[in-house]
Amino acid sequence: MNRPLSACAVLASILLTGLMPAWAFARTIQVGDERLIRLPSQAARIAQDNDIIEIDAGKYRGDAAVWRANGLTLRGVQGMAHLYSAGASAEGKAIWVIKGNDTTIENIGFHDAQVPARNAAGIRQEGRNLNVRHCLFKDNENGILAGANKDSEVLVEHSEFDHNGHGDGQSHNIYIGAIRRFTLRESYSHHARVGHLVKSRAAENLILNNHLADGSSGHSSYLIDLPSGGASEIRGNRIQQGAMAENATMVSYGAEKLLHEHNALRVESNTFINERQAGCRLLFVNPDAEPAIVANNRFIGCARMDGPIKTQNNLFMERSALPASEREPE
Repeated sequence: MNRPLSACAVLASILLTGLMPAWAFARTIQVGDERLIRLPSQAARIAQDNDIIEIDAGKYRGDAAVWRANGLTLRGVQGMAHLYSAGASAEGKAIWVIKGNDTTIENIGFHDAQVPARNAAGIRQEGRNLNVRHCLFKDNENGILAGANKDSEVLVEHSEFDHNGHGDGQSHNIYIGAIRRFTLRESYSHHARVGHLVKSRAAENLILNNHLADGSSGHSSYLIDLPSGGASEIRGNRIQQGAMAENATMVSYGAEKLLHEHNALRVESNTFINERQAGCRLLFVNPDAEPAIVANNRFIGCARMDGPIKTQNNLFMERSALPASEREPE
C-alpha cells in the first residue's frame, strides 16, 4: 500500500535531489564588536550566495573586503555602519570590491579611501547588478567606481556623495562605466574635489529627483557628465553650480564620442542655479546626437546652451532673482 509522504520526507527528498531553491540556504551573518564575527572582511571570506550580512552600527577602521558571492545583501543595522579606510584597501582598489552579481548594499558609510593610483573607491563594482540605498560616500578618491559590463545595471537611491575626488580631475563623486543602465534618484551629490558630481558611460541613464550642488565653496567640474551619450533622462533635479566651479559647463552630453545605439537626451522639470562669475553654460550636446529635449526647466543665472537642442516652456531668471531660501550653504 502506498502511503503519502510526510512533510519532512518531502523536504528530505528535495534536499537529496538537489532541487531546493538557492534562497532556502540563505543565512544571516551578524558582524560587530560584540559578535563572533567582528569585521566585515571576516564575513566576506565566509559569505555564500544569497547571504544577508548585518553589520552593527558603529565605526570600523582599517578593514577592507572583497565580496565574491552572488545575491548578497550587505547592510548596517541599528544605525549606519561606517567604514574608514585608514590606509587599508581591497586589491589596491577600494574599501569594498564587489565581484559577485546582484548585490544590495544598504546603510553603510564609506570614508577616506586612498591608494597610490589615486582612484580608490568606497565601492568598486566589478560584478553584474548593484543596488545602493541609504549609503554615504565621503572623502574617498571615488565614491562609487563601476567598471564596464554591458549586462549590468546600477541603482543608487537615497544616498549622499560628499567631497570625493583626488583633486586631479580624474576621480569623481560617482563614476559609472559602460553598463546597460544607471539610475540615480533621490540622492545628494555635492562638493566633488575638481571631478564631476555624476559621471556615467551607461547606455541608459536616469537621473531623477536629486540634489547636485557645489555649495558656495565647491570646486567640482561638470555637475553631470555623460561623455558617451546614451538614452538619458535628467528630470526633477536641483542642479547648482558654485562660484568657484572648475568648468563653465553644468551638464555635458556626448563630449567624447557617441558610443551607444540610441543617443537621445531629455532634460525636464529641473532647477538649474548658476553662481559662477567666470562664464557659464547650462548644457552641451554633441552635434551628432538627436536634438535634446529641454522642457519645463527653471534656469537661474545662465542661459547658454550649445548643440542640437529643442526648448519648450523654460523659465529664465537673473541670479539676483534667486530667493535667499534657495541659496546653497557652504
